[in-house]
Amino acid sequence: MAGQQSSESSERIVLNIKGLTKRFGGLVAVDNLALNVREGQICALIGPNGSGKTTALNLITGIYRCDEGSIQFFGEEMAGLAPHVICWRGIGRTFQNIRILGSHTVFENALLGKGYGNKGAGIIHTVLNTARYRKERAANTDEVNEVLAYVGLADLRNEKARNLPYGKQRILEIARALITKPKLLLLDEPAAGLNSKEIYSLMELVAKINQQGISVLLIEHRMEFVGTLADWVFVLNHGSKIAEGTFDQIKVDPDVIQAYLGREGAKLAENS
Repeated sequence: MAGQQSSESSERIVLNIKGLTKRFGGLVAVDNLALNVREGQICALIGPNGSGKTTALNLITGIYRCDEGSIQFFGEEMAGLAPHVICWRGIGRTFQNIRILGSHTVFENALLGKGYGNKGAGIIHTVLNTARYRKERAANTDEVNEVLAYVGLADLRNEKARNLPYGKQRILEIARALITKPKLLLLDEPAAGLNSKEIYSLMELVAKINQQGISVLLIEHRMEFVGTLADWVFVLNHGSKIAEGTFDQIKVDPDVIQAYLGREGAKLAENS
């Protein structure tokens, strides 16, 4: 996918981050970060290990609170809000380390996203099994089944999540995020641990999700994944943004090459 990002672009800004800073004691994990994700884009956040990428996602989703800066989602300030409130607003995510309940079924794991991303009938209605709760449960079941079919897990809905191949567990995490009906989907190293066939299937799924109008911001170390999917790429190093542009632009940027010296730098060079 080829993309562009400029002040003249007609797409609305979905995510607007300015001056975002997070400190852990004397360590500045994210330093004055600024970036925009526009409606309909797939953006990538890349950089060496320890460059602040996952911390940035944790700030966006409210897991961490920023020390300074602004996080606006469709013009609404998100900084300081609780994670579940941010999810209600329309930001879904997956995690670098898979977070599924292995002893629960695929369906049950996906259903957890519905409870997190929706205010729902409430605990009283649930405990008392009221008519409102039963109606909502039936609707939720239909929605979960629809999403599982969408991501290709419908035939595995009753399988224990721990029995799924690793690649399918990654897809299950994405399904759970989609249940929350996000307008922006954050993916933290979705291709980690996958083989070539699984990566190709995952790229197809991410592209399909994006074609449904969901903007995507992803962290990924696999440059072929980034180069194929990303419209726009942000590069972090030591918590600071050192470059942004199309993949073709950033892979020849001297600052980026310097940051990626070694194995990952060689990967960038191979894609030049």
